Amino acid sequence: MLALAISLGVRAEMPFDVEVIDSFDEPWAISTLPDGRFLLTEKKGVLLIVDGKGKRSGRVAGVPSVDYWGQGGMGDVLAHPDFEENRMVYVSYAEGGPGDTRGAAVARGVLDESGRRPVLREVEVIWRQYPKLVGHGHYGHRLAFDDDGYLWISSGDRQKFTPSQDMQANVGKLLRLNDDGSVPDNNPFVDYYSKQPKVDDIGVYPEIWSLGHRNPLGLDFDLKGRLWEIEMGPAGGDELNLIVRGANYGYPVVSNGDHYDGRPIDDHDSQPQFSAPALWWTPVISPGDMLIYRGKSFDAWRGNALVAGLSSKAIIRIGLNDDGSAEELERYDMGARIRGLTEASDGSLWVLEDEARGSGGRLLQLPPKS
Repeated sequence: MLALAISLGVRAEMPFDVEVIDSFDEPWAISTLPDGRFLLTEKKGVLLIVDGKGKRSGRVAGVPSVDYWGQGGMGDVLAHPDFEENRMVYVSYAEGGPGDTRGAAVARGVLDESGRRPVLREVEVIWRQYPKLVGHGHYGHRLAFDDDGYLWISSGDRQKFTPSQDMQANVGKLLRLNDDGSVPDNNPFVDYYSKQPKVDDIGVYPEIWSLGHRNPLGLDFDLKGRLWEIEMGPAGGDELNLIVRGANYGYPVVSNGDHYDGRPIDDHDSQPQFSAPALWWTPVISPGDMLIYRGKSFDAWRGNALVAGLSSKAIIRIGLNDDGSAEELERYDMGARIRGLTEASDGSLWVLEDEARGSGGRLLQLPPKS
């Protein structure tokens, strides 16, 4: 299957209105609660609960401290699939380590709204990037649950390149865990690596589902249950991947972009042992998030991927085909960097801008045009 290079998207008339709900301080992620409210993170370490009219809770207490610098800080947020019964919320974030190192982590806690201020209780860290590394970029740390209740985590390469191919590191990988952070016994590398030596008694290889990723910032499952991932390439070569169990997507050995200093990287088609992307972009779109639309408000979108574009300042709609290929269908010019997307229970689309028009970033609702 050949990947498709996109140089210019099809600029489309917007089929939605744009309603400004509120502004936030460096918002990074938004996700939907079963009652129609939203969980929203701000990069400096804030978790909020927001309703559809923009009314927000006070800062949720009990969240972990974050290492706020560069691309680091508070990241994704997601309610457990059984949230109505267990009130469990998951957050990802950057945390400091020994010396000048840091890495992404995922914690979970029980959301208690019985008092004057919401609080996460019984907070426990269930996953950490290994090893912790110097630098403030490429954490990834997007979260998703599948229909079987497994937790998926995207782990960026931390701008260190080679760890993406190192099976003793969980950097530059996609990971599948049980909801408590333990490793499912049917992950692809559990048996193969069970007799390998562990580094510092930490064996991260059983967590790994796929490898060879750069900075994966979007994860979602399509209507057939297939996992799709979108990541930032280097200088060119942003890519959308259909994720296959145990597959190696090649970075940094192959990429459809080059190093920022101009050094070339072999293209995917030169080394077919690596899995090629279903779709790739040069010039880049700089994906910040992705969802696969399931609602009825936009009938033509059902089953399509919607991508939050940062440098492209757009929402990109992508068709996902049965044969594993994909194609860009339309590009909606939003006039601002788009950081996050979520679909409400009524099928409406909610969008986070990233440092838009001098503000910290606005929350938008995009209802269909009447």
